[in-house]
Amino acid sequence: MKKLILNFIKKFYKNKVLKNVKSYKEPLKVNGYSFVNKNTVLGENCNFNGMKIKGNGKVTIGNNFHSGQECLMLTSYHQYDNGDAIPYDSQKNVDKEIVIEDNVWLGDRVIVLGGVKIGEGAIIQAGSVVVNNIPKYAIAGGHPAKVFSQRDIENYEKLKQEGKFH
Repeated sequence: MKKLILNFIKKFYKNKVLKNVKSYKEPLKVNGYSFVNKNTVLGENCNFNGMKIKGNGKVTIGNNFHSGQECLMLTSYHQYDNGDAIPYDSQKNVDKEIVIEDNVWLGDRVIVLGGVKIGEGAIIQAGSVVVNNIPKYAIAGGHPAKVFSQRDIENYEKLKQEGKFH
């Protein structure tokens, strides 16, 4: 009975994502409450464990993506310069794109801001805020997220060639 209920909940979460997503490729696994904006494009084998994609900017997520719990991507900002009010314009937003390449893993509670590209194979440490681009194979963390290490590229490429994806 417990497994049946868990499967029902996961199906509900997945349907919430499918309601808005622009395009996706199966398999798509949604194991935690998640939603995306209407400009989201998902690659093959995306795994959401609690992802919220807010705003109107385009979000492209590559193959074999994994998110931790309570992750957030923000693609729109309030216009604050040359606006009609303080602290920000009541009419205009600024939309920025987010690009996440293949085989990226975000830890729990990672925030990714618009205008950012996270390179292939990168890992973002739990609790980090990504405000700048992160290069391929990097391991980054903090607020703002900074690169502090990198993957073993030789092993990464070997596993990629063998098609060993989680």
